Amino acid sequence: MAHGGAAAAPLLSSAAGTPRRNRFAFLCATLASMTTILMGYNLALMSGAQLFIREDLGLTGVQVEVLTGSMNLFMLVSILAAGWAADLLGRRGTLVLANAFLMAGALAMSAGASYAALMAARFVTSVGVGFARVVAPVYNAEISPASTRGVLSSLLDMFVNIGILLSYVSNFALAGLPAHLGWRVMFAAGALPPVFLAAGVLAMPESPRWLVMRGRHGEARAVLARTSDTPAEADLRLEEIKQVVSASQQAGGGGAGAGVWKEMLVRPTRSVRRVLVCVVGLQFFQQASGIDAVVLYSPLVFRKAGMSSNRAVLGAAVAVGVVKTCFILVATLLSDRVGRRPLLLASAAGAAAALASVAITLCAAGGSATTSSSWSAACVASVLAFVAAFSVGLGPVVPTYSSEVMPLRLRAQGTSLGTAVNRVACGAVTMTFISLAGWITMAGCFFLYAGVAAAAWAFVYTQLPETSGRSLEDMEVLFTK
Repeated sequence: MAHGGAAAAPLLSSAAGTPRRNRFAFLCATLASMTTILMGYNLALMSGAQLFIREDLGLTGVQVEVLTGSMNLFMLVSILAAGWAADLLGRRGTLVLANAFLMAGALAMSAGASYAALMAARFVTSVGVGFARVVAPVYNAEISPASTRGVLSSLLDMFVNIGILLSYVSNFALAGLPAHLGWRVMFAAGALPPVFLAAGVLAMPESPRWLVMRGRHGEARAVLARTSDTPAEADLRLEEIKQVVSASQQAGGGGAGAGVWKEMLVRPTRSVRRVLVCVVGLQFFQQASGIDAVVLYSPLVFRKAGMSSNRAVLGAAVAVGVVKTCFILVATLLSDRVGRRPLLLASAAGAAAALASVAITLCAAGGSATTSSSWSAACVASVLAFVAAFSVGLGPVVPTYSSEVMPLRLRAQGTSLGTAVNRVACGAVTMTFISLAGWITMAGCFFLYAGVAAAAWAFVYTQLPETSGRSLEDMEVLFTK
């Protein structure tokens, strides 16, 4: 405890210089996080675009299901390589590479003329999304002072959801275009932003922890001086990073090769094993609770509840995006004040209750012919309650917690592993939802997701310690207790 208190003390007592320096940290974290706008946009765009792609290219229901969810599995290629790339090229260089793939994927998707071409384009896009999904939270955690790390790390999920909201708005706004043109314009709109984002990323500094790993201590000190709350804190952070890097190199774990994976998976210490359980468990529960079934298939859910108009269905999906984004802002404001554990517990409990409510309304709507409009409204309200509950904890706090608890020597590869589990769980949900709903009914799907959310609450309550206010270098001490 003595070490934790000493490390946290200067972070919790900000000096008068805090606003100026934290504005710079905020700018850096914002630029890194904005890359994930394209992740949210490309993932969720299929929720409405699939209606027009099916009509234009004559795809089957199974093909649409695979095309919609395939990105999550394609991302595994770049997710598992992202740790190596981030240690080799730097956090900043990998984000620039991610934007290049995002631009190429958007152009290829808009020009696709067959199912095979669309799948190839989704693969290219997925490479960029995977790099951004792993490296952006690592960069944000490493650039942020402990006093505002929760806020700055939460920006990642906020921008993902801004991308989701933009995709819903695009679906709604372009729904009136001819089927062969509308979906192509939707995807083409995602080709230009990566160019500007890459330029912005090149203008921000490299992660101080990566600089120390490369022996560039002077550059690391200059970055820390601009992103810490006080000069004393900058010196403290630099010394802690140097000590951790030195210890890691002496133990033979300072590289990005097989030694890191061996330390995580073959001979993990007690603290590393506990960290991995927390990271992998959180990443699994975040997606297994069904959030992407709502994000990608909300039009189908609303139709099942009794809504028949395409415009009404897509309008309701826009409402989902608005609520999701607004409640992430709430989480961003509360993460450092309330703590990670309380937000995760409240989020999991609320998600379980809301998912059960969605299931109940779908059961009632399916068995009622006279009050279908009322049950449709109740279903929409329950879906909005679910995305609100998810977005105050399980959405933004999971990547924050996962990136901050990993030891420096394992952070890039550990984040890759957690993100890979996240995407596998997401792929399993998104690529089976239509088929599973045909087997156990759509209401049965949501009862299943409600059970997973309840299990997530139990996992957080029994396994996760609070990390708010602690330095990154102090996490291993916390998980040794």
